[in-house]
Amino acid sequence: MAKTAIDELQERVRGKVVLNAPMDRFTTLRVGGPADLLVYPEDREDLTELISFLAERGIPYFVLGNGSNLVVRDGGIRGAVICLTEGFRAIERREGPRFRAEAGVPLRRLVRWTVDQGITGFEPLVGIPGSVGGALAMNAGAWGMEIGERLVELEALSPEGRVQVFDRTTLRFGYRSLDLPPGYVILAAVLEGEPADPEEVKAAAKAFFARRKESQPLAEPSAGSVFKNPPGAKAAKLIESCGLKGVRVGEAEVSRLHANFIVNAGMATASQVVSLIGMIQERVFVKHKVKLEPEVRIVGEWAKGKVRVTD
Repeated sequence: MAKTAIDELQERVRGKVVLNAPMDRFTTLRVGGPADLLVYPEDREDLTELISFLAERGIPYFVLGNGSNLVVRDGGIRGAVICLTEGFRAIERREGPRFRAEAGVPLRRLVRWTVDQGITGFEPLVGIPGSVGGALAMNAGAWGMEIGERLVELEALSPEGRVQVFDRTTLRFGYRSLDLPPGYVILAAVLEGEPADPEEVKAAAKAFFARRKESQPLAEPSAGSVFKNPPGAKAAKLIESCGLKGVRVGEAEVSRLHANFIVNAGMATASQVVSLIGMIQERVFVKHKVKLEPEVRIVGEWAKGKVRVTD
């Protein structure tokens, strides 16, 4: 019997390969159709071999972090989804308050590690359900802090399989964005904080987490903040002023705790979430003449038979 492409992939890549992976199990919002392939490369060499395999066959790929800040459409994702959360989880101390963290390290672990090491500057990230790679790709932050400010250098894999190290001064970070060449996969980063007493860092992290827990629906499935804050305003305030807290499309609901969050109140679908996003944008524009820009990424295909509403 002739080998299939999947047979060859599983021979060439040591990491786990999942076929028809339901993306609602791998995103924090708990929506999304199946991905053709979900692959967990074990290390850099494994990832390089995977990228080579996909390039040889013209198979598109999408890099998944911890599944936050993401809406996968109900038709799922064609091609491969690459997840680094199983094989890229190392953190190592460098000189002074510098350290190297791999892309798959969860932010909650990063914050715990910096607390133990007596390194301050990362406490505002506590409670964000992302990974280091995803946080860098979108320049995640909160309460005036952005992770890009803490970057010293970034390691990334090019589409041709070359590892390239980017100095912070050569990269352009924006509000919830990083201008990285297309097709590059973030591998790791060297980050720098400031030395501090571990107990003081722990107290600051606890205070930030309490603040987040009080103001955000951490116990409900969500993708995090849905919209970027427009210049001079807060998206949540604009949405709340339109009376949209608690408004639903199907089982996708504007959080009653924080208006810039959409929560999955049961068995919501991606199409319901996207419809609710559109409704929010329309209402805010009508009342405030402000067009809210999504912070969440919307990827994948629409399910067959669904009608896409465009602006």
